[in-house]
Amino acid sequence: MRVITGSAKGRQLKGPPDIGTRPMLDRVKESLFGILEGFNAFEGRALDLFAGTGSLGIECLSRGAEWADFVEARSHVAAVTKDNLKTTKLAERAKVWNVSVDKFLQIIDEKTKYAIILLDPPYAMEGIPDLVVRVAERGILDPNGVLVLGHWPKLVMPPQLGPLSLLKHRRIGDSCFSIYELSPALPPQSE
Repeated sequence: MRVITGSAKGRQLKGPPDIGTRPMLDRVKESLFGILEGFNAFEGRALDLFAGTGSLGIECLSRGAEWADFVEARSHVAAVTKDNLKTTKLAERAKVWNVSVDKFLQIIDEKTKYAIILLDPPYAMEGIPDLVVRVAERGILDPNGVLVLGHWPKLVMPPQLGPLSLLKHRRIGDSCFSIYELSPALPPQSE
């Protein structure tokens, strides 16, 4: 596992400390970040939910994101994220939250806006579409931002999900990612 490009390009990242963590493969990450380059997703803050080793948020920081929040509930895995931030010399532009995603969504200030929100939950987790809607409805995605969901191919994500509209979907081997944006506000209906 490595940083693909940017200020930390080529740096090797520590892998997961247990089999319960499944980092996004480099070839999937390369495809994802190649697409994200066109969305100005690295010009603001990044949020890496289910951060694991932190590789997705670190890639955002390496590419120029001003700040990244990493949310990881398991302490021993959050420690790996912290180590990877130190190794890449990006720790001063990041915070690792050792809390659950649900708890983070309760405590984050709604004035905080993210240009990119990355979710790469365990594939077997139930209720992933509902979680995506909860994240979007929390109001922390910048109006011009994108939300990225890593998921397995058997989970078919709809084109409309709460306030989100699907921009792109890609399958690479046994992995998929779906990129969403906030739906444009509909003009008021005249009577």
